[in-house]
Amino acid sequence: MGTIYHFRPYLQSGLWCVIYLSAALNRQAEELAMKAVGYSQSLPIDAADALVDFETQKPEPGPRDIRVAVKAVSVNPVDTKVRKRAAPPAGEHKILGYDAAGIVDAVGKDVSLFKPGDEVFYAGSILRQGTNAEYHLVDERIVGRKPKTLSFAQAAALPLTSITAWELLFDRLGAVPGKSLDPRTLLIVGAAGGVGSILIQLARRLTGLTVVATASRPETQAWCRDLGAHAVVDHAQPMQHQIEALKLPPVGLIASLTMTDQHYKALADIIAPQGRFGLIDDPPEFNIAAFKGKAASIHWESMFTRSSFQTADMIAQNHLLNDVSDLIDKGVLRTTLDQTYGTINAANLKRAHAQIESATSRGKIVLEGW
Repeated sequence: MGTIYHFRPYLQSGLWCVIYLSAALNRQAEELAMKAVGYSQSLPIDAADALVDFETQKPEPGPRDIRVAVKAVSVNPVDTKVRKRAAPPAGEHKILGYDAAGIVDAVGKDVSLFKPGDEVFYAGSILRQGTNAEYHLVDERIVGRKPKTLSFAQAAALPLTSITAWELLFDRLGAVPGKSLDPRTLLIVGAAGGVGSILIQLARRLTGLTVVATASRPETQAWCRDLGAHAVVDHAQPMQHQIEALKLPPVGLIASLTMTDQHYKALADIIAPQGRFGLIDDPPEFNIAAFKGKAASIHWESMFTRSSFQTADMIAQNHLLNDVSDLIDKGVLRTTLDQTYGTINAANLKRAHAQIESATSRGKIVLEGW
């Protein structure tokens, strides 16, 4: 008994060491873990496991990466398309999400554009894990400064659609920036969605084009007019007669944002000779011969091209987003946020995916906070 009593202080001390180390390890594990939303198999959005909440390890930045503490995300049609088509390897979760606004948490060794504490917004890369996570890695070259006058939720609505609309309008269709009169009409088909909502603003505020939007419901038609469209026509009805009745300049530029397979033959009749036709969707049927007689050019836009192929001009998206941020803060452009669906979790993201798949949304759907 005397021997046991003699060693009791050491035993008690050892027990407290074990307890202390266990608590420290638990704290370290918590610091390394993060919440995320993803899927392990491609399922219809009404399936129980179409999107699930889970925890995973906080990622470490590569040389040109910044790690962002995600504050808000928005949902785009590409999220639903990837969920349906891209099953992750067995036993793994794929994290969706491209748009995000948040605060820089850590930076890679070669990062020069941002520092911890900076507020940013961006659209990410389709080749990496997505933004539906508490922390996200993104190459600094495709990130912009968050507009100072917007909340994180308002800012999260903008990056993917702003990049797509800007590149489509200026890089693909060759619209001329500046307010001098441009003797052409830009027709935006499916203009009430996310890309159309920013494209209307860019074309109306930054060019001399006449802007005609298409929308099929009274509320979406009103949305397009409020964003700045000179006129709105109904794409559920024959469009050519509606456009001719407006007596506007020739339709030299067309941006087809949705259901191109249903509309392209009619649009080939509408487009002016030597016009430019741009599209962003994935039409199951599209015969470019319909445009041959008018020598119209066809232009695809994908805002993921620069990051996917690490193009030499990849940093153009950083410059573009900074320009958009400045235009927002000057009151030239406005956020396209339409609905907020609550905190970032699987249940709310499933609601957002279902709304996007219904093809009845307008503007952008945003989720904020954890």
